[in-house]
Amino acid sequence: MEALYLLVPLSLAIVALAAWIFLRMSDSGQFDDMEGPAHSILHDDDRPPGDRGADERAPDVDRAPDDATAHTRPQR
Repeated sequence: MEALYLLVPLSLAIVALAAWIFLRMSDSGQFDDMEGPAHSILHDDDRPPGDRGADERAPDVDRAPDDATAHTRPQR
């Protein structure tokens, strides 16, 4: 019975701390964009960061030619 005098206030303090942390994170915008990071992994991002706008008209290396040699793609 004496352990309850310690454990009940301690558990209430832990719950209050967890609720405060959650509310603080949600107020700071931590959960605003839940789908963006999940979709960003699907984007093909093979070029280095400095080479983004340099050659927009360059042919796509990943796209196979339309003829029968589609299985012979260039290796990277």
